[in-house]
Amino acid sequence: MMKHSKNILAIATVSVMSLTLVACNTTGDKEGLGALGGAILGGVAGSQFGKGKGQLVTTGLGALLGAAVGSEIGKSLDRADRLYLHQTTQHTLETLPTGEVEQWVNPDSGNSGTVSAKPAYQKSTGEYCREFQQTITIGGEVHEAFGTACRKPDGAWEIIS
Repeated sequence: MMKHSKNILAIATVSVMSLTLVACNTTGDKEGLGALGGAILGGVAGSQFGKGKGQLVTTGLGALLGAAVGSEIGKSLDRADRLYLHQTTQHTLETLPTGEVEQWVNPDSGNSGTVSAKPAYQKSTGEYCREFQQTITIGGEVHEAFGTACRKPDGAWEIIS
């Protein structure tokens, strides 16, 4: 029970920090959304380390680092880049065997990336999920992201973390 309440506190902390970062954003939606997504993923990853106050510190650091990386990615990816990334991620999760890598390239921006997925598993709720890895190359600089997606009733994959 104590571990559960600490996780809720950590997620609440990350959410508040993320919303604060987005509220301070004056440079555009892409950067703000990238910062929000990065902060959430970084905070969740950071919450997996440490105990007590140390866990809160790693959660905060993870959120800040994730926000910085997410902001940079969001600043640089245009709508077409995000569409290529989304379509490639959906296709990879739905059809590619474990470990196989699918690439995308936006010929207009020059940005590119890859997506690969781990084996699907079924949650106790009956929902099928897969962990995945994405790389995004912007101006020659490679960024990595990891997440989990679960299949919705309509067949689409929804990223949950």
